[in-house]
Amino acid sequence: MPGVPGRKSNGSLILIAAAVASLFLFWYFHLLTLGQMTQLSGGLTMPDMMIGGYDAGYIHRLGEEMDDDARGQLSYLHRTAGTLFPLIFAFAWLLLVQLTAGRRWLRWVLWSPVILFVVVDLWENVAIDTVLASATADPAAVSLASTLTVLRWVLLALSLVAGAVSVFLPAHPQGSAGHGTGTGTG
Repeated sequence: MPGVPGRKSNGSLILIAAAVASLFLFWYFHLLTLGQMTQLSGGLTMPDMMIGGYDAGYIHRLGEEMDDDARGQLSYLHRTAGTLFPLIFAFAWLLLVQLTAGRRWLRWVLWSPVILFVVVDLWENVAIDTVLASATADPAAVSLASTLTVLRWVLLALSLVAGAVSVFLPAHPQGSAGHGTGTGTG
């Protein structure tokens, strides 16, 4: 098929742009803005950055340190960069796997942590905003938010591993090169 190399080249250009955009958004959201939020929280780390999770006591202390404006800024970050990062990251990683993994079942296996990451990340944003907005830190809601935070970081790591696996595994099993090219349509 003479058109396949051109399509893969175009996909590679889109992949590079999406990967650069997701790296920028990771830096902007996690390292820059969430890091700066500590200035509005008495030096306390934002829950999103607590890879090992947190408890109701921590959320209570954080809630006492943050006023309504600070909570509003965090919520705004979640709705903007906190939403864009997982979506663009997932787009880049889904495209990476599509371009490099040869078998349909393998693509779905490698896509699954990325898709779950997006769902968990977006849910975590809402969960954190909810527990910080409440007057008292409900232990069940905090436990859910904390679990989502830990799961989010685990799924991000698994997504990175899945991307690396898709790059380093051969596109087609040995001995069957060229036999799988017709299955990708439709």
